[in-house]
Amino acid sequence: MNTKNSGSRSSNTGRIRSRVVTWNNNSTWQGRRAMFTLMLTLIPSLLLSSTRCLAFVPSPGHHNIVNMKLLRMQMGKENDDIENIENNVDRNDNDSNSNAGISLTPPPPPPPPYPVRVTVMGGGNFGLALATVMARKNVPTTLLVRSEEIAKELNQTRRHPRYMKDIYIPKSLRATSDPAIALSDATYIVHAVPCQYSRDFLNIVKDHVPSGVPVLSASKGIETTSLGFMADILKECLGTDRSYAFLSGPSFAREICEGVATAVVIASEDLLLADDLADLMSSDNFRVFTTKDVIGVEIGGAVKNVIALAAGMCEGLGLGTNALSGLVTRGCAEMRRLGISLGARPSTIAGLSGVGDTFGTCFGPLSRNRKFGYRLGQGETMEEILQSTTEVAEGVETSKALVKMIKAKCRGYRLDLKYPILFGVADILEGRYTPEEGLKGLMNMPMRMESFDERGW
Repeated sequence: MNTKNSGSRSSNTGRIRSRVVTWNNNSTWQGRRAMFTLMLTLIPSLLLSSTRCLAFVPSPGHHNIVNMKLLRMQMGKENDDIENIENNVDRNDNDSNSNAGISLTPPPPPPPPYPVRVTVMGGGNFGLALATVMARKNVPTTLLVRSEEIAKELNQTRRHPRYMKDIYIPKSLRATSDPAIALSDATYIVHAVPCQYSRDFLNIVKDHVPSGVPVLSASKGIETTSLGFMADILKECLGTDRSYAFLSGPSFAREICEGVATAVVIASEDLLLADDLADLMSSDNFRVFTTKDVIGVEIGGAVKNVIALAAGMCEGLGLGTNALSGLVTRGCAEMRRLGISLGARPSTIAGLSGVGDTFGTCFGPLSRNRKFGYRLGQGETMEEILQSTTEVAEGVETSKALVKMIKAKCRGYRLDLKYPILFGVADILEGRYTPEEGLKGLMNMPMRMESFDERGW
């Protein structure tokens, strides 16, 4: 009896394997129907979730059916039976075979259940880029700029007169200099004003900001006067009766507008808000991840600009790839050390807003902070650089504030040994050392373990 059962099981196993081999070697519908029939026979419990069952069938037509099924579920139209689904699969599969080599794009997502209107505060490069991201998804978007002349030219020519003049602005984006017009009907507000100017700007427009409307901050840095992050500034200016979120990651404005693949992260203590914003902004070439680690994202967004200044100086001095790589790596270690001391998660520092943004800012040719540091390394003075550009290198002011914040909030002996790069950049910007002298100071530091965290091992 046992032998017979064993043989039966072996025979069944052989038949299953033969069907699997047929499935792997035959891309025609007959092979696919065999696998589909096998699934219906062996896994009837999965029929309770038809979309999961269909997700096992690897063809573009089938993925289309799964997406359509999910859309029907969201719209409350879950009335199809298995036979209708199989007929749809058959029809789509025939379409796939008849259009070999043509990629079938999934259907667009359903519209949100309520009217969405986004206002972006700040008409600089990054504010313009984020406004373009949402306007390209046909989300009604208003860009709040400083002057009515810029607003008129944006609305008439669909191009910004100062920033990225070659980028066409979608028609679903309108510009205005009147905060009452821009903010009165907003369901989401994006703040993209540089950190050091944020408090003054917010105090001007706060009376026009509707109560309870969530705010997404795309600004990075530490305020020099209060030593606070953007989360502190926003809550002090706009109150605590609303949810806040913070966007960061390797994201140059021009590449965003050009449709280059970009990945960012949004942090918020309100994960529902983070998810809603991610859905609102994500597209085929702009991916948005989420986290609850607000302080980690803010630290990464601020410190990376200071490291980029150091990287630019290193490149301006012509010190080569070895020195540049070592400098950026040690800078990331200081970022991680500071993050842990202020309550950030190490995984956040190692993610898009920390190491990811640091790589982009230190090595990317579009980085304003890297360019500023490069010119310092080439021998230009701070005054010469500041007079020759209208773009803001946020790392300059952040560097000074960062050192003050570390001294105020981080306890320990010889903080300059724990954060030599962050302290060294501030010394150079304040004129105590030249870039070359600062580098020599780093190279002459006493030899210690690579990571202070290892002392407890």
